[in-house]
Amino acid sequence: MAEAQFQEKTEKATPKRREEARRKGQVAKSRELASVAVLGMGLLTLYFYGGWLTEQLGQQLSSSMRGFAVQAHQDADMVAWGLQAAINYLHFILPLMIGLVVAAILTNLLQVGFLFSTELITPKWSKLDPVQGAKRLVSLHALAELAKSLGKIIVVGLVTFYTLKGELYHLLPLTDMSCGQISVYVGSTMVKIMQRGFWAMLILALLDYLYQRWEFERNLKMTKQEVKEEYKQTEGDPQVKARIRSLQRTMARKRMMAEVPKADVIITNPHHLAVALRYDAASMQAPTVVAKGAGFLAQRIKNLALQHKVPVVEDKPLAQNLYRSVDIDEEIPAALYRAVAEILAHVYRLKGKLYG
Repeated sequence: MAEAQFQEKTEKATPKRREEARRKGQVAKSRELASVAVLGMGLLTLYFYGGWLTEQLGQQLSSSMRGFAVQAHQDADMVAWGLQAAINYLHFILPLMIGLVVAAILTNLLQVGFLFSTELITPKWSKLDPVQGAKRLVSLHALAELAKSLGKIIVVGLVTFYTLKGELYHLLPLTDMSCGQISVYVGSTMVKIMQRGFWAMLILALLDYLYQRWEFERNLKMTKQEVKEEYKQTEGDPQVKARIRSLQRTMARKRMMAEVPKADVIITNPHHLAVALRYDAASMQAPTVVAKGAGFLAQRIKNLALQHKVPVVEDKPLAQNLYRSVDIDEEIPAALYRAVAEILAHVYRLKGKLYG
């Protein structure tokens, strides 16, 4: 792993790397989008229900002030009255609060889906390291966050400045307006600033989301050595797997060769193929291939058969059919019953047995 630290991260993150990052709470997410969504929901609420909400809150405020005077004069329980007044205000404000919370939650769900992780809030002593803390302060991420904050201040400031600059010619007529008219004008101007600020912030939020995606993918990149190490962990070391497969083939071959002396007949090509057949009428429905081989392995099968006096019969077409179509420990197909039966009958006659 020390070698991987000095390699350049050029490889895309593997699914396993992405899953580990998600489990740790590391996802591509823009906080600015959630802020913009909350601002947009607030503007929509004010657009459709602003007038009604202002009227209700005004009536409630007037009622509360009258009630406060009455309650104070009667020396009543002010705590209970205060709680009731707060509940009355909450009836009007609660729908707005719910809308803002839903907007924030939906924005995060659309970005990263449902995600619950305690990794980011788990205390880590490594974060107390002053050297690492200094590195984080001058990192690319920290500089990007600083640039975003300055950008937001500048954009919002410019939007506010040019909006107010456009309203200068409305200031003089305010001297002839009532307090209520002035309040309505100030409120409408604030909403205008919020609307223009919303579109500016939306553009910044989309740019921030693209940056977060780019930074997330850049941080997830892996070195070639890391990809190899992960492959070894998930799939196993290729050299070890090859060694295991080799041992498995060797063991299977030994088991197969141990069955050759028990065979009834060896059918050959005659030089390139050898297939060992065994038939037990009491336990088998049809003759079974107990061993087969080509080339050097075929010669070993024939030599072993000769050592244990197992008959060897040359039949090129049958040997080829058996070798191609029947695996070890499988019964021969019905299409080859007749040809094999004739050979077994001939072998049994030579041994003085009855075919059966």
